[in-house]
Amino acid sequence: MNFVCRIFLSVLLLSAVGVRLPAAEGSKPNIVFILADDLGYGDLGCYGNTENKTPHIDRLAAGGVRFTDFHSNGPMCSPTRAALLTGLYQSRFGRRFESALSGARNDPGLPLEAVTIAEVMRAAGYVTGCFGKWHLGYEAPYLPTNQGFDEFLGLLSGDGDYHTQVDRSGNQDWWKDDAIAMEEGYTTDLLTTHATDFIERHHDRPFFLHVPHLAVHFPWQGPDDPAHRKAGNSYMKDKWGVIPDRSNVRPHLTAMIESLDKSVGVIIAALEEYGLTENTLVVFSSDNGGYLDYAGGFKNISDMGPLRGEKGQVYEGGHRVPAIFSWPGKISASVCRETAMTFDLFPTFARLADVDSANLNHCDGADLRATFFDSKPLDSRSLFWRMGSSKAIRHGRHKLCFIGKKGPELYDLDADLGESNNLADSNPDAVARLTKLLTAWEMDVDASAKAYE
Repeated sequence: MNFVCRIFLSVLLLSAVGVRLPAAEGSKPNIVFILADDLGYGDLGCYGNTENKTPHIDRLAAGGVRFTDFHSNGPMCSPTRAALLTGLYQSRFGRRFESALSGARNDPGLPLEAVTIAEVMRAAGYVTGCFGKWHLGYEAPYLPTNQGFDEFLGLLSGDGDYHTQVDRSGNQDWWKDDAIAMEEGYTTDLLTTHATDFIERHHDRPFFLHVPHLAVHFPWQGPDDPAHRKAGNSYMKDKWGVIPDRSNVRPHLTAMIESLDKSVGVIIAALEEYGLTENTLVVFSSDNGGYLDYAGGFKNISDMGPLRGEKGQVYEGGHRVPAIFSWPGKISASVCRETAMTFDLFPTFARLADVDSANLNHCDGADLRATFFDSKPLDSRSLFWRMGSSKAIRHGRHKLCFIGKKGPELYDLDADLGESNNLADSNPDAVARLTKLLTAWEMDVDASAKAYE
């Protein structure tokens, strides 16, 4: 389907669900999507970690569906967020959306023409709130409140000091809707407070609550670590936090992960307080993988479990992430090994909001409801990643990577999850077949992107 058709269908989608009207109590499920930042595949107890204490997230996993083959759309922040909100490959908006948005004035945010899941949910009768990190536009008009969210509180940039809310350029970066509104407190705690306040104020109507946490992105600061930044100073060359031992960042990260877990527990408690748990889908995931040994000299950071690679790479460690779906009374406890991706959440959430499936044909993502409700397999499909000079395609058990100017790398993920045995030379037919699919995908998304040049 060409991009003009996609835009046309997007307009039809918003028209089809009609004007925003309050829905009857209990007629539509609430949706809470909690997104961690830079959380490694093996950073949670329910994914095998024995160092970090994550009882609240582990409890969600124990009672819901835990995906083992879920992927972020990109190995960095902005790409996944763009895909999540639109249900489209971020590459359809141009190559600049394949990496973190810089914030420069010639680097505008997510196009306002794009139809977001927040706009769809609001049109379907939901009140919408976003509390956390945006990273899809640093100034008007590319703000959350112009992209379908009734309320926004948090930071617009890619990172901020957890204690002073100052970004790496030295700017104050704590917003309420479209204006700076600085607060005192630890970022994770502040976002939790505002998220639970949103639940309290809107518990009597359907709501879509998006909590894209900054945690555990650098600066690596736990609640008891010192502040790092002051307004007016530049931290472009020293953005990491106060790390006395650069060879061991793990204690700081553990404190951040456990604070994040506590936040999840508080949000779940708020749902329980208002009797909403049986009418609320809670989804937890991460925007990309974590860091292992960063080039700045930092080591022993995230736990990627058995995966190769880290944030910024198209190996599994860059984009295979935790994903948990919890809905007591609706979703049975299970482990799901289906291959899914962040942009699948758009059609999934929209269908739960009772948007006509015929009006979701513009999505690149797939509806996951039958997967987590009935344990049904997804239809066969190819998934793609591209960032800079690196790109990859996944189809079934095989994954083909091109890293810079290196030759093709073909891996059988069923037998070699750590991507250590390159099968490209021994399986040229698979390389040719997947290369052809990857080339066709690139031509498709690059054609779409011309509308934004």
